[in-house]
Amino acid sequence: MERSAATNAGSLTRGQWITKGLRDGFPICMGYFAVSFALGIAARAIGMNALQAGLMSAGMVASAGEFAALVLISSGAGVIEMITTCIVVNLRYFLMSCSLSQKLHPDLPLRHRFFLAYCITDEIFGLSAAVDGWLEPFYTYAITLVSVFGWTTGTVLGVLVGNILPAWAVNALSVALYGMFLAIIIPPAKKDPFIAGLVAVSMLASGLFSVLPLLREISSGFRVIILTLAIAGAAAFIHPVDLSEDNKESAS
Repeated sequence: MERSAATNAGSLTRGQWITKGLRDGFPICMGYFAVSFALGIAARAIGMNALQAGLMSAGMVASAGEFAALVLISSGAGVIEMITTCIVVNLRYFLMSCSLSQKLHPDLPLRHRFFLAYCITDEIFGLSAAVDGWLEPFYTYAITLVSVFGWTTGTVLGVLVGNILPAWAVNALSVALYGMFLAIIIPPAKKDPFIAGLVAVSMLASGLFSVLPLLREISSGFRVIILTLAIAGAAAFIHPVDLSEDNKESAS
């Protein structure tokens, strides 16, 4: 079988990367299903049908952006206002894309870079960025396939049968997302005390942004951007990582 571009020590074949991506993406699928089910209920409340809501979820795959879009649709906002708002709310994905592009092999065809741009969500980015060495795009594609399936299916079912489950049950299902985030950050934090410190600082800073008088007025999207630039920039300056040896191994 063809070897992946993301060769590391004990590298996997492309098929093995795909299998790993499907397996790693399954918890994301479950978490997305729960959240998007609530999204489907909200979409139904403003008069959207299952097809409309499903296309919205398949095209955007962003909970904050889609909930914001539903609010704007219900208020009769114009197209330009909706597009602008969704771009601002989802602006953090530009940062994630820039970061993930550094893990792509220089010889990777341009088409993969365009396809990977669609795959950027908080959770998929977290798993993709945690890969050692160069990123095999088909690993991210596999995660995205199963994750977007859960997100879109949950939205459609939320529209069709959303009234079957009580609101408290739907809200309780979303706890799966927090467990998934913990599963992503705990393993690298246990390996590296510096990363563990960054996680703690990030949580503290995020909490302060939520309670301090002036900072809490900043939208959630801009909070993520500000904290990402500040904390990641400071971490790169204080504790730079030399990837030259890893890249040499990957290119060999």
